Amino acid sequence: MTVRQSGQASATFVSSGGMRAIVEFLIPQLQFLDDEGAQAELWELSRLFLDTLIEETGCQKVKAIFPDAGATALLKYLWKDAAFGFSSLGDRKPVTRDDEIVVMVVPDYQMLEYVERIASELSDDPPRPLLMWNPRLVSEDVGVGINVRRLRRNFLSTFTVVYSMRPFPLGAVFRCYPGLWKVFYDDKDRPNRYLLAKELISRPDAEELEIIFGGVEEKPEKGTSLFDQAAGIFSSLNRFMKVISR
Repeated sequence: MTVRQSGQASATFVSSGGMRAIVEFLIPQLQFLDDEGAQAELWELSRLFLDTLIEETGCQKVKAIFPDAGATALLKYLWKDAAFGFSSLGDRKPVTRDDEIVVMVVPDYQMLEYVERIASELSDDPPRPLLMWNPRLVSEDVGVGINVRRLRRNFLSTFTVVYSMRPFPLGAVFRCYPGLWKVFYDDKDRPNRYLLAKELISRPDAEELEIIFGGVEEKPEKGTSLFDQAAGIFSSLNRFMKVISR
């Protein structure tokens, strides 16, 4: 299961002395959370991640910070047996000195100021690990100034991406700490199989991916609907998850 795998990668990072980490699932199901069903699924996945992190690190003082007070109250009520603490980004004191590992669950760009404040507090003596699970801190809004975007980039550059999965119609980009970044592409001769195209030390940018995928995935065939493109990504994701779960 990939969520458990991400929890194990995060635990390895923390156990080796790592302080700031990001876990990201760049998949359609977890990007559009307008309906309650999608949100409920997201919270359940975050619970699996948190439970795995606790299990793998043995840490009994993990604090989970959720995006708002409403979600925090609901989950605290639903998860009475949780082995971690709860707070929300807007709380007056979301972290305490007792917290040993802090996990922010889907923090978004509108709460960046709170995220940075907590990160700064956790870097003080004694420094404690901060993990961001599926953050949404990047916005392409026209109203966001260049200086603000630069500040965000600088802040995010202090984090290590310990787990990343991003499917494309023709393949996928994947990283699981401490491994390298891997770019996979569909094996046309063997259905449901992937071939490793390249391994990289850092995340491949759009230009590198275009070279690897031959520029095809950025240019869908004429007449291809958005639905067909999305279906291609879902199909790619399902096959890829089977591959990395083996």
